[in-house]
Amino acid sequence: MHVHVQGQNGEAKYWLEPRIELAQSMGLSRREINEALCLIQEHEYDIRNAWHKHFPS
Repeated sequence: MHVHVQGQNGEAKYWLEPRIELAQSMGLSRREINEALCLIQEHEYDIRNAWHKHFPS
């Protein structure tokens, strides 16, 4: 399970399992990467629910 984040100057991919962590990034500053990580952590429940709706098992 993962989530993609897009910024003005680049993008990043974060794994949600087994824990939330940066998988890769291109063009984003360290500050943008950390801000995205905080947002993902704050909204983890909603992101996981959206994932399960989009990819039912």
